[in-house]
Parts: sequence; C-alpha cells; structure tokens
Amino acid sequence: MESLQLPEVVQQWATVVLVWIGFGTLVGLLAKAIMPGRDPGGAVATLLMGIGGAVIGCGILAFFVPAMRVKPISVVGFVVATAGAFVLLLFYRLLAGYFFVEGDGGHRRTGVVRRATRRVRRVDSALIDD
Repeated sequence: MESLQLPEVVQQWATVVLVWIGFGTLVGLLAKAIMPGRDPGGAVATLLMGIGGAVIGCGILAFFVPAMRVKPISVVGFVVATAGAFVLLLFYRLLAGYFFVEGDGGHRRTGVVRRATRRVRRVDSALIDD
C-alpha cells in the first residue's frame, strides 16, 4: 500500500507559510510587549502586524542600505521586523487617537481603559435583644 504524500511544491509552500505564521506571531508579540498599554485586536491582528512589520522593516533597510540584503527569517531580520511592527503599532495608536486629541474640550483618550468601580462593603449585623 502506498502512503499518501503531498507533492514537493505543496510541502515547501506549507513549510514557508507555517514559518511565517510563527515568525509573525513572535514579532507581533514582541512589538506589543515593548509598547505598553492595551491594544485592540487578537491573535490574527498580532500575526498580521508581525508579518507587516517584517515587510516594512526589511523594505526600509533595503531602501536605506542598498548593499545589505537581509532575509526576514534571521537575527537581523528579526530585529528589523520587530522595529517595523513597533512602527506599525505606533502609527495605529496615533491614528486611533490614543496619544493626541483634536479639538477643544474633547474626550481625552489615554489608551488605558479605566472603569469607575464602587466598592460596596457589606456588614453583617445581628439584632440582639436583651
């Protein structure tokens, strides 16, 4: 009986996609860890931010240093990708209004969600009859 195997090209593409998913997740998580505060978006947003950061970071490095070609999946690529994801996150927060507020007397948004909490203290009382 023959074992079921995928063609070599499909295996290579699957490997590349899985490596980029892992790499993008690590880069996105590191960028979110460097920049404090709460961020909207879950795992998919973090993954896409990491992959986008790798593309932006390596592209900027290739633009400014044309003699240096960096593979994204390397130590230098990891650092540049993290910087690119950090820049993406920074621009997202700037555009979302986390840092600056336009207009007079507008609602100030600091990026930290604070909920007004009211503490209720219950005291058990006993009625004592003499």
